[in-house]
Amino acid sequence: MNAPKLAGSARLILALILILLPLALLAAGPALEAGGDGVAAEAEAGSESDVAAPADGEAASASDLDAEAGPEVIVARIDSAIQVVVAEFMEQVTAEADLAGAEALVVELSTPGGEMQAMRAVFTAFLEADTPVIVYVSPSGAQAASAGFFILLGADVAAMAPGTNTGAAHPVAGGGQDIPGAMGDKVTQDAAATARSLAARRGRDQKLAEEAVTESRSFSAEEALEAGLVDLVAPSLQSLLVELDGRVVEKRGAERTLETRDASVRRVEMSAFQRIRSTIAHPNIAILLMSLGSIGLIFEITHPGAIFPGVVGAICLIVGLWAMSVLPINYAGLALLLLAGVLWVLEIKIPSFGMLTLAGAISFCLGAMMLFRDADPALQASLRLVVAIGITIGLLALALGRLALKAQFRRVATGSEGLLDELGLVSSGIAVGAPGKVRLHGEIWNAEADVAVAEGDRVRVVQVDGMTLHVEPVRDS
Repeated sequence: MNAPKLAGSARLILALILILLPLALLAAGPALEAGGDGVAAEAEAGSESDVAAPADGEAASASDLDAEAGPEVIVARIDSAIQVVVAEFMEQVTAEADLAGAEALVVELSTPGGEMQAMRAVFTAFLEADTPVIVYVSPSGAQAASAGFFILLGADVAAMAPGTNTGAAHPVAGGGQDIPGAMGDKVTQDAAATARSLAARRGRDQKLAEEAVTESRSFSAEEALEAGLVDLVAPSLQSLLVELDGRVVEKRGAERTLETRDASVRRVEMSAFQRIRSTIAHPNIAILLMSLGSIGLIFEITHPGAIFPGVVGAICLIVGLWAMSVLPINYAGLALLLLAGVLWVLEIKIPSFGMLTLAGAISFCLGAMMLFRDADPALQASLRLVVAIGITIGLLALALGRLALKAQFRRVATGSEGLLDELGLVSSGIAVGAPGKVRLHGEIWNAEADVAVAEGDRVRVVQVDGMTLHVEPVRDS
């Protein structure tokens, strides 16, 4: 593969990434903002944990060393939609807290919702843990909506920061609308029963917990405290630990008094690989990866041997398929996406004047919107992103199709047909009935003509017969 072709391929892929990636970031804006809040909260909590350090530059005494060897509180954070990687992380953290004999596990929570099976895995890990679990909705402005509400109810101690909210846990369809008919009633009643069960287990208001599901009720931190849905409202992690000190919680049938006032705080973060997987396991990112993969493969099909687009496309496609494997998908939606890819490839091979491209774009948009079947809007693809990608790939397929069509009507430039109408120079005179020599494309050919042609004259090829050219003289005008 020559350098210009490689550079052109790289520029095309880079341009498509620069076009599509900002669209994905725009569509996933709320999730990214939640992540930013999580970083701010971590910094705030980190500064609060410094309160336990010796003041005024005093050296650490023996009592300080004893305090450091005392109770330990593990802190972890959820600041994304609830999905399989978050559930895996929470199971890992609860196991680590149990193994370390931690005094408590504090989970700082900020989520718009998420996948129901992952949500159940999270609060099941909390219920089965030996370590008391405190779910703390923070920082101010955060929410524990939809699936986050169930996780909050499943905690041994539920706490919120001022300015946060929870609730709005009514199941909805993929587009945000109510689920109609008997299926909607079934899903709603199942979610309501789960909320009542968790509330009863922790001694919280079952009626209001159910109303958060059936009536989509939402509660501010103060309203949730007054209604008995949460146990504490604390402005910071340090103040939360002070208020938790001395509180009695029941864990596995035994009462346990928390000693958190002077406990050391240790944060547990997702590994780099988990963070990458958590980012990828989002519908917008999955669709973006699948789209880039399709673009790369379409380009490779139309330009065999380009290599770079095909390799990048295959990698994106495989990673996108992994993301779909951990997300709840609708197979009808996946079939429509595959149909869109087939139609776009056919547009390149079969001139349809754009009809196959239009059909592929419609199939792509419908498939992408149907692809993720989870009832929570937090795990639905952005309509703006889907339409933008559909139009972009459709236009690209149409452009490549037009180039392929033009190539089919282009004059043949190789083989014997490529020699027709080419101009050459007579290097050995041609007589009637006696062949001469013609220099053409840097090669010497046997040549015949119907008229005599002198050496040095220019001739045009009119026919190719094996290794002999039939030429005619070119008259200078």
